[in-house]
Amino acid sequence: MEKFGKSQPIKRTEDQRFLTGQGQYMDDSVPENALFAAFFRSPVAHATITSLDLEDARTADGVRLVMTLEDLTAAGIDTVMNATTVANRDGSQGAASERNMLAKDRVRFVGEPVAVVIADSLLQARDAAELIWMETEDLPVKTDVAAGGEPLHPQAPNNRAFNWGLGDEKATNAAFHAAARTVALNVHDNRVIVSSIEPRGCQADWSDGRMHFSYGGQGVWGMKAQLAQKLKLDPEAIRVTTPDVGGGFGMKAMPYPEYFTVAVAAMKLGQPVHWMSDRSEAMLSDHHGRDLTSLAELAFDADHKITAYRVHSKINLGAYNSHFAQAIQTSLFSKVLMGVYDVQTTYLRVEGFFTNTTQVDAYRGAGRPEAIYVLERVMDRAARELGIDPWELRRKNFIRPEAFPYKTATGETYDVGEFDMVLSRAAEQTTGFEARKAADAENGLIRGQGLCYYIESILGDPSEGAKIEFCEDGTVNLYVGTQSNGQGHETVYAQFLSDQTGIPSHLINVVQGDTDRLAQGGGTGGSRSVTTQSNATLVTVDTMIAAFTPYLADKMGVEESDVTFDHETFRAPGSNLTPTLTEAAEMARADGRTDLLHHEARATLDARSYPNGAHVAEVVIDSFTGETWVDRYTVVDDFGNLINPMLAEGQVHGGVVQGIGQALTEHVVHDAEGQLLTASFMDYALPRAAEIPMIEFTSAPVPSTANPMGMKGCGEAGTVGALAAVANAVQDALWDHGVRQADMPFTPHKVWELLTHGSVAAE
Repeated sequence: MEKFGKSQPIKRTEDQRFLTGQGQYMDDSVPENALFAAFFRSPVAHATITSLDLEDARTADGVRLVMTLEDLTAAGIDTVMNATTVANRDGSQGAASERNMLAKDRVRFVGEPVAVVIADSLLQARDAAELIWMETEDLPVKTDVAAGGEPLHPQAPNNRAFNWGLGDEKATNAAFHAAARTVALNVHDNRVIVSSIEPRGCQADWSDGRMHFSYGGQGVWGMKAQLAQKLKLDPEAIRVTTPDVGGGFGMKAMPYPEYFTVAVAAMKLGQPVHWMSDRSEAMLSDHHGRDLTSLAELAFDADHKITAYRVHSKINLGAYNSHFAQAIQTSLFSKVLMGVYDVQTTYLRVEGFFTNTTQVDAYRGAGRPEAIYVLERVMDRAARELGIDPWELRRKNFIRPEAFPYKTATGETYDVGEFDMVLSRAAEQTTGFEARKAADAENGLIRGQGLCYYIESILGDPSEGAKIEFCEDGTVNLYVGTQSNGQGHETVYAQFLSDQTGIPSHLINVVQGDTDRLAQGGGTGGSRSVTTQSNATLVTVDTMIAAFTPYLADKMGVEESDVTFDHETFRAPGSNLTPTLTEAAEMARADGRTDLLHHEARATLDARSYPNGAHVAEVVIDSFTGETWVDRYTVVDDFGNLINPMLAEGQVHGGVVQGIGQALTEHVVHDAEGQLLTASFMDYALPRAAEIPMIEFTSAPVPSTANPMGMKGCGEAGTVGALAAVANAVQDALWDHGVRQADMPFTPHKVWELLTHGSVAAE
């Protein structure tokens, strides 16, 4: 057996309970004596609150409590949400908008929570919330991503939250001045709604001086720290748990105002309080993603080698900069700014602006898809303007294998990479395009091919912990610090531990999402989970083997140095005793050695890993109607070593479908008054199964040297590559029809206008 896994395509064990209705999601675990919360939300995008009448709501049937910000303040908690900031180009700090858990005197987006109603039933809470009467004095609504307009916050009088830069601006400008050719492209990345299968929800219970808070999130320890800080409680007085979670995508990684408000209500009433948003509420109140426009420029020498890259992005922060918006949009953008290309002169400038649109933050790997989308779109444009094959332009500029470890212009160090090998594999699997294009043309169809070569930065929090516990019934508990949102962690982690120890995977229970059962953990985000958690498991296994060795040496009658473990059994020369780990644990239990029945360790990775790969999309356009669909999709990925190739392929499929959805149909639209016009699935078009082709996936691993498993992560890779691959395919199809600028989403009406007029009418 190889030490770091058999890489077997094992089916997900958790699917049995999910598909038979036995999953335990937020709405599946409501206590019988629970009360229910409903939020009164602002119906307008920007206004001063002149009066708020709560009397009818407070006297409505079943109502136990109605709270506004004034009540939260009276409860003695810290009502201001945390927010991140980044430094401006001049060294000053970006604006930190003040956001309270419930609106304070002013509302800044449609859907902002103003008050909460707690009642005996959900219907009673919702009915009472409709009895709340709020009078407002309207303020000008700002929806454009630019400086100026009615200030949303005194901290940002021109509505610019930050103006951040990275790289050598002077050297980059000089390189552009000396370039043989330059290429520029304005690229728009449309806003999307996360649309997780399960909306957000939470539940709080205060009893015996201790808070039990449960929510559908991506990690419990960050939420525990926030609750302790805001509620001014001792951390030991708080337990946070997470049940099964129906999708997270980064959107569920951060605390929201509703969570603290529900916790305060539970403390005041002494009963469990449950809140679950419905779909329309989620579309208004969940963090959105993307929504930025970038001017991307490449400078080339006479041999088509890139000499410099320059990007100026403007991003929509929405009404507030929340926990991660500024930091993620800048730091993660910069980590893969240069993609896989050998360029040492670059400058990135990112400006963030406040608008009266739905609260916005990062999700679905925000920063990474945006960076690669912008780079690969301008690379595609460069190939057309320079008259070079887009595949050849990429090959000419790839970082060569012998150049690794390679330090990028933004300070990242790529450990390994064989990009030309991966691209060549993709080329082998996508032959015959010209013949397909010609056949389509005979039927009035237009076919285009798009290429994207992406790279992703994986790590997040580099530290993680694990605990292994042998139970009396012969099973083994593996406690992990990450949190599954549907990725298959229960299967992967059990499989990995089984590979390292020989413990049958069906005997391994993966325990997650409970601050009382593991001391700390980093949660899930940034595709960190499998890499960091497996590293922690490896260290815990080593700790466990070291602990068992002297005990078994005594049992075997040999020296400690003679005892070895071959990832299935312990052995020693001269002894016929060859126990497995589970057998060794049974022996230890019989001998009263309970200290050998549980083992815990933490581990920290020293460096990031960088999954990468080639995505090739072929789209077909009906020239009469503008209808556009993806007909073929090929992926060749370098994820390093894989624990379970089947699950990795499933992750890629899901990510690609997300990318196709954004490229073709998904698009958030607000009117001039800041009202969300795409607030239901009747108006917001998610991709459907019938619109998705078979996705061909090939693994071409180049093991990472940044971790002992040789892994690279894969959670967000599908989306990172899909956006540009599909968009470049549409641009390829439209190029011969005179269209020089095509931006997502490529809806039938937009594509028809491009084919008919060469441009799209302003919305």
